[in-house]
Amino acid sequence: MADKTIGTILVISLVLVLSPHLSRLLRLPTAPIEIVVGSILTLFSIIEIDNKNFALIAHVGFLYLMFLAGLEVNLKSIFKMPRNYIIQSSYFLIIMWLLAVIFGWLTGLNAVLVMILPLISIGVLATLSKEYGKEQHWIKIAFLVGTLGEVLSIIALTIFEAHSTVDTFDQLFAKLALLLMFLVGIWVLYIFFRTLFWWYPEFKTVLMPSSRNLDGRYQDLRLALGIFFIMIWIMLKLHLEVAFGAFIAGVFIATFFHHKKELEEKMSSFGFGFLVPIFFIYVGASLNLENIFFSEILITTAILLSGMFMIRIMAAFTLSFITEKRQALLIAFALSMPLTLMIAVATIAKEHNSINQFDYYAVILASLLEVIISMVVIKFLVK
Repeated sequence: MADKTIGTILVISLVLVLSPHLSRLLRLPTAPIEIVVGSILTLFSIIEIDNKNFALIAHVGFLYLMFLAGLEVNLKSIFKMPRNYIIQSSYFLIIMWLLAVIFGWLTGLNAVLVMILPLISIGVLATLSKEYGKEQHWIKIAFLVGTLGEVLSIIALTIFEAHSTVDTFDQLFAKLALLLMFLVGIWVLYIFFRTLFWWYPEFKTVLMPSSRNLDGRYQDLRLALGIFFIMIWIMLKLHLEVAFGAFIAGVFIATFFHHKKELEEKMSSFGFGFLVPIFFIYVGASLNLENIFFSEILITTAILLSGMFMIRIMAAFTLSFITEKRQALLIAFALSMPLTLMIAVATIAKEHNSINQFDYYAVILASLLEVIISMVVIKFLVK
């Protein structure tokens, strides 16, 4: 048993080292590469998904990934955006969710798969901003729409998790009421800290001293991780979705401590250099390559792909009022890569038996193909 654990650690370490090189070679984000590699390693029994230590670190990696997603959301910057941009972005999201429900009804998809269709995550979008530049107009709008969409998606994920863990309507109502009170409490805390830091801006420096001081080099990291674990503890006590708490912790850091530019780099380096790749490898390990060529899986994958691209392209016409049509199309494909959230919903649904094994495989396969297709189409549109 000890030899297997040591072997798993060695193999995962090699994947962590080699995956960035494969990413540059194939010109794809590291996440899909790590998922595919995890699947191949499991196929040849090199790593085992039943390893409890592997599963535990992967779960922590997932929570840390949601924390990093929250770090991308700065509430102050959203509120400063022009009003017409926020209105058109809201129209985009409303139309996309309505089209998802209609598409799911016409195709007879499982309710969980219908909820997956309009999910938005800006994790992979950060890769596009590095490649094409943050100052690109379509990148800026994509981040605005993506931020609003990710908040909405995280709330939908939390509601879904609440629904999956109760047996009666009364229990669901009680849990949703608790979630609503939690959100109200978070909003009150946001107003409190915004007022506190406005009157006493030096308090930020007390919490996060300058990096020039010896203690200040690590205090920002300690505070961020402290808030991360405190929010996880609160969510566990309230019996709410822990991933939502991790996301809120990231939003809090990004909103009130955005002056510490190096903090996000530190958190991302630690996450994407260690914890997050282990989660993606674990997801790949749960995907049995021998079974993905069943007709049921391929058909569901094709339906998911066509639905996800179609609803975004149709909803993107609402953005033509604030940008040109080609850029609106670029935004639609830039927001067609909710890899992390798709996997999150599929993982939770599988744990609560809300979807069968074939649907789970279809979601993972669709999430991988979406990234590849979107990357290729975006390069073509940009050129």
